[in-house]
Parts: sequence; C-alpha cells; structure tokens
Amino acid sequence: MNQKAAIDVIIPAFNEEHSIGKVVEAIPSNWVREIIVCNNNSTDNTAQVARAAGATVVDANQKGYGSACLKGMDYISQKKKLPEIIVFLDGDFSDHPEQLPDLVQPILNADMDLVIGSRALGKLEKGSMTIPQIFGNWLATTLIKKIYNYTFTDLGPFRAIRYNKLMELQMEDPNFGWTVEMQVKAAKQGMNCTEIPVDYRQRIGVSKVSGTIKGTILAGYKILWTIFKLI
Repeated sequence: MNQKAAIDVIIPAFNEEHSIGKVVEAIPSNWVREIIVCNNNSTDNTAQVARAAGATVVDANQKGYGSACLKGMDYISQKKKLPEIIVFLDGDFSDHPEQLPDLVQPILNADMDLVIGSRALGKLEKGSMTIPQIFGNWLATTLIKKIYNYTFTDLGPFRAIRYNKLMELQMEDPNFGWTVEMQVKAAKQGMNCTEIPVDYRQRIGVSKVSGTIKGTILAGYKILWTIFKLI
C-alpha cells in the first residue's frame, strides 16, 4: 500500500455485474487500503462479482447514487482507523481506475482538499458522453463560476477528497445531485479545489441516467436545483 496516506475507495453500483470486476481489478492495489462497492439494490450478480474481485460489499437499500455513496461513508465511519483520503468512481468502467495515483497527487503533494477528475480536460472516447451530458456539465460549471466564483470544468464522478473535509460538507443528496452538491459546498466553504485531466470511455451496459430521456431530464433538473438551493 502507498505509505503516504490511507486511501479508501467508494464505488456506487446498480446492476453492474459485467463491469464491476474490471473496475475493482484496475484500481492500483498498492495505493488503496480498501475498496468498498455499495450495492444499490442490484438484481444481478454485482455483489458476488465485486467480492470475487477483492472488494468489500455493503448493501445500500435506498435507491439512488447519493444514497449508495452515503452508505459507503457510513461504513467507513465505523472503522477504528479512519482514512485520510476518499476516492469516488463509477462502477460501469467508464472511468480509468489506473489514473487514481494522478488523482490523489494534488492532495498528497499540493495541499488540495478536493480533486475532480475532469473528462472535459482529458481524452473522451467517441460516444462516451452524450450531447446533453456535455451541455449539462458546461451549464452547471458556468453557473458555479458565476455564483460561487469557483472554476470547474466537469461534474465528473471520479474524484478524491480529504476524509475530514468530506465530513465537513455534510453531504445529503440521495441521487443525481450528489456530485454538484459536493462541489458547490466545497466552493462555499472555501476549500482548496483543483482538477486533473482524466480519460473517459463508453461505459459497459446502458446508463441509468443518460441512457434514457427521462433520466437525462431528471438529472439535469436536479443538478440545477441543487446549485440554486445551496446559494
């Protein structure tokens, strides 16, 4: 394990049996203490595949991306030795887990509190993000810049944050507003935030959000509502 910091990884997962094993196995094991897959009411073999790959599986019975992340945080909070850094990433293998060392470097070496893996700054595989996703990210980050004077280029799921700072944010959102809630609250509290370029590929399986018109509309509405709610 990387001796500089205790790093735990939280992966929310709903019906990702075909991808979750690849995600867990691609995380550099010498950099992390524990990988926690938050099984969000999956009806397939997500939990079994994750365990077989070496992850700890916790059941997050309340549906929602944020609910799954909160369940992982609750599990970590019960540990005798708390981590110094939490890394979040998705379970669909669209992120590149091998870039985790790059993601945590600004925290380890540059006194940053929150690091967003920006897909906008990295290499996007063709078809990996829909036009509504790209526009939604642009709109949300533009609003954050205008309202909170913090510059982000993405609401990407691949991110790292100091554990104590994460606790200070008092995260609440149970679903689509999770990522933007974290960034807006960090901006409001004046945390040291930065971004690094990360690569992004087409996910395995169909997205529960961008894969449907309803999901896209609901996610967009929730993201904008969260930005203005927290003013």
